[in-house]
Amino acid sequence: MSEINLPQHVAIIMDGNGRWAQSRSLSRTQGHIEGVRRVEEIVDEAARLGIKALTLFTFSTENWRRPDTEVSFLMNILSQVLSRKLKKLKDDNMRFQMIGRRDKIPDSLWGALEAAVKETQHNTGLVVNLAFNYGSRLEIIDAVREIAALVQLGELTPERIDEELISRHLYTRSLPDPDLLVRTSGEKRISNFLLWQLSYAEFYFTEVLWPDFTVEEFHKAIADYQTRDRRFGAVKSNGS
Repeated sequence: MSEINLPQHVAIIMDGNGRWAQSRSLSRTQGHIEGVRRVEEIVDEAARLGIKALTLFTFSTENWRRPDTEVSFLMNILSQVLSRKLKKLKDDNMRFQMIGRRDKIPDSLWGALEAAVKETQHNTGLVVNLAFNYGSRLEIIDAVREIAALVQLGELTPERIDEELISRHLYTRSLPDPDLLVRTSGEKRISNFLLWQLSYAEFYFTEVLWPDFTVEEFHKAIADYQTRDRRFGAVKSNGS
């Protein structure tokens, strides 16, 4: 893998923790614990490479349908990891962000999320963007509601609504659109993730389950991205 022509923003759907655990006769919680270890490794490697932003699909609005015990475990482990890693985020000049809705998130976890955002807000290195309690359709609905309210107040006319305006009202307004989407575990869909923002992203699907997605596998995804010819709807000078 070359460290030239790196994607500036990588988004990852981290899939397969449960299947990884089941294949080893382990509990699903053990799969999530191993998955957290991969998150820590990939975040560190993305920072080392100089990637600007890493968006991790951690918990979707649909994941509330999982068993209560599993949801509770996920809430607790995220709170613990944030508290444990906050100093490292600060020391490594990483900026933590979260996209998603506040509702349903326990106060203890929300406090840890807010603290991580606040304590790292002035850092200038890798942006670690957690998509938590996130659903892209709801994100677009929230953006439309904000824009409609501006129209209703007379602060905006419908004629001024364009792609840039809509992007400014999405949760990801402070980030560039992803260059590369990675999904593990063999699934080949985007599952209500960044529907607007992924319009021109390159997709990389791998059969590897997330707990087995090592730094070496991350390099493979980036190397594959580096072979792509990104034209954004245009044509080359030779007409192809």
